[in-house]
Amino acid sequence: MIKILFAASEAHPLVKTGGLGDVAGSLPAALRRLHQDVRLILPAYRSILERLPDAAVTAQFEVPGAPDTVRLRQATLADDGVPVYLVDVPALFDRPGGPYSDPQGREWYDNALRFATYCRAVVQVATNHAGLDWAPDVVHCNDWQSGLVPPLLMREPRRPATVFTIHNLAYQGVFTWDTFQYLRLPADLWSMHALEFYGGFSFIKGGLVFSDRLTTVSPTYAREICTPEFGAGLDGVLRSRADRLEGILNGVDYRVWDPARDTLIPHRYTARAMQGKQQNKVALQKRMDLAMGPRTPLFGHVGRMVEQKGIDLIIDALPALMEEDLQIVILGSGDPRLERELQDAAARWVGRLGVHIGYDEALAHLVEAGSDAFLMPSRFEPCGLNQLYSLRYGTIPIVRRTGGLADTVVDADAETLRSGAATGFVFDEAAPAPLVAAVARAAEHYRNPPVWRDLIGNAMRQDFSWRRSAQAYLALYRRL
Repeated sequence: MIKILFAASEAHPLVKTGGLGDVAGSLPAALRRLHQDVRLILPAYRSILERLPDAAVTAQFEVPGAPDTVRLRQATLADDGVPVYLVDVPALFDRPGGPYSDPQGREWYDNALRFATYCRAVVQVATNHAGLDWAPDVVHCNDWQSGLVPPLLMREPRRPATVFTIHNLAYQGVFTWDTFQYLRLPADLWSMHALEFYGGFSFIKGGLVFSDRLTTVSPTYAREICTPEFGAGLDGVLRSRADRLEGILNGVDYRVWDPARDTLIPHRYTARAMQGKQQNKVALQKRMDLAMGPRTPLFGHVGRMVEQKGIDLIIDALPALMEEDLQIVILGSGDPRLERELQDAAARWVGRLGVHIGYDEALAHLVEAGSDAFLMPSRFEPCGLNQLYSLRYGTIPIVRRTGGLADTVVDADAETLRSGAATGFVFDEAAPAPLVAAVARAAEHYRNPPVWRDLIGNAMRQDFSWRRSAQAYLALYRRL
């Protein structure tokens, strides 16, 4: 049995803003089902304490720079039995809003202090200085918010091994020299060989430089981030550590994302009994005020409305797409300009384009269950989860060939259709015209029911369960 401390700034169902929340909510549970001693450590945000009111204080200690004593609370995730430590510093985490930003969507002014304090608390637990009488063999850190843990642990005479996972290299936790001094970080970490980054310093660079092993969430993204195009200024660091970097695909929690057991959709279905999917399509058309058309192909999209996700490509493609006999449903929020453009487009194409600004978990499940195909034209995508959900729901993904999308969707051409390998439609250039062409290909195949049924069958047979991913991480821990 390996003892693992899993450090993350969010974890579903306690708090989630993106894919990291899904991973931190699922991977520790999957490792526990493999009989490992895994414990999750999170900041004690107000929203988490409201969900876990019985989380008892199990330790108290001081860390440099913190405005108050750190109280370490402990609880257990009810569904999976994973122990959870909560780093409770009310002045830093007991606030309204999200984990990284205020209720108006502005980043918290003291995020550097908040997550430096969190990292220092993780180090106390990892080195068995928190009074828990437990020390991990491996500390698994995730994204910039835990990026100071590896460099701080390197200073300890007895330390666990470290793994650092990059979920999205675009978010780096970059702050100023003045902030570096204010945090009272060790002076030797201000170096181009440590945290210094173009005149400031980067939390994520700490994880990249000092961790024993690096992972990211798909094999293709692991290769991409070693290039200037996708490396976000850190490609040189990553190339220098390429022998310590590997890509492990994220998994899907099929207890939540499976049309045969999904409690959030009105009609459940399986690959052998698909009538529920058509009924969900009717429910989605009603919900989004679309014209009722059982044979009109319906394309869905769920995601953050930012250019990374290619939502602007969908917007630019709409005039051409709306000339075809099809419908589109879009759910998400993000850039206010993109939100307005989509709302204007929905007013223009009433009954054919449905847009919901915001996030609604039940509607997200209905979009997956009720759509015929799913649009993911991302400019870059470390792993992506919605294409994995779509495969299980028989909702054929249309994706750009990048990152985890390239690793998980097989383009439907003559050979892959004949062999039974085809699971979706893939295009290369991040531009409206190739997206339109891919949608047209999908619509053409949709109008050939035997071919479309084969595509659905191929898609729904794919296995991207967390057990497979957890076994890959466990093999990595054992090598350490």
